[in-house]
Amino acid sequence: MKNKIVSILMAGLLGTMLIGCGEKTPVSEVQDTTEETIVSDETSASEVTEEAAEEAAATEEVAEDVQAVIDRGVLRVGVKNAVIGFGYEDPLTGDYSGLEIEIAKALAEKLGVDIEFTAVTAATRTELLDSGDIDCVLATFTITEERKQSWDFSTPYYTDYVSVLVEDASGITGLADLADKTVGVSSGSTSAKSLVSAMIEAGVISGDGFDADSFDPATWTEGVKFQQYDDYPTISTALSAGEVDAFCVDKSILAIYKTEGRSYIDAEFAPQEYGVATRKDSGMSAVAEELVTGLMEDGTIAGLITENGLD
Repeated sequence: MKNKIVSILMAGLLGTMLIGCGEKTPVSEVQDTTEETIVSDETSASEVTEEAAEEAAATEEVAEDVQAVIDRGVLRVGVKNAVIGFGYEDPLTGDYSGLEIEIAKALAEKLGVDIEFTAVTAATRTELLDSGDIDCVLATFTITEERKQSWDFSTPYYTDYVSVLVEDASGITGLADLADKTVGVSSGSTSAKSLVSAMIEAGVISGDGFDADSFDPATWTEGVKFQQYDDYPTISTALSAGEVDAFCVDKSILAIYKTEGRSYIDAEFAPQEYGVATRKDSGMSAVAEELVTGLMEDGTIAGLITENGLD
């Protein structure tokens, strides 16, 4: 009887031990789980480290002048305010519209900042850019080899041609009729030089003493003279008043002033390619180039040209 009781007690004790062992995870499994957790943690830490490194590298790659714009939170752009289709400021609302306005907005969006427009003329745009008052220029700024020595330009986003606008009553219809006439041009533009070159090529004037590198419309008097003005509306007014015989500039700009009783002469010359102008070797130059090429490739600029009646 005693042996039977002992057997029963031993059986109960063994069962309890087995149950207890059943509730515990084997050591090998604990080790495996721990190893998996460690590996998982190591991978996560590695990913975080790589992401941080990439962010740091991206931050380091931002040029100083671009970072300054980002820190400021505002991109300052020089634009025209009286050239419908390119840069025009509504006198009632103060809102800007046009091809160059939309490109400027896209550039600000790319940088994640707001935008501030500054009205510029052909005479003031480079001064404001050089002084740092504006970050870039989108103002019917023609790309030339000479200008590329002083500023950077993006891939051209528009190509125009120079022409001449006259009063119908003047009887001027072609380049030959401009001989010995006075032509109104914008200060700082290339229009006067382009017109003289065209007149020389057409055989209207001899071109004696003409040097494209040193040409100055203020002193040129060989076969045609020039009167320079600060803005286009003033030239248009001068044409109406008879102060000048013709108005010469890019044809897309002349279109604004081609009112009843005025016509273009029968000549288009000197292709004018417009680009975003930035300070020489600046970080903003690369940003502008990337933006413009992208907008050209995806058809955005082509759409804007049509939308603004420039095609």
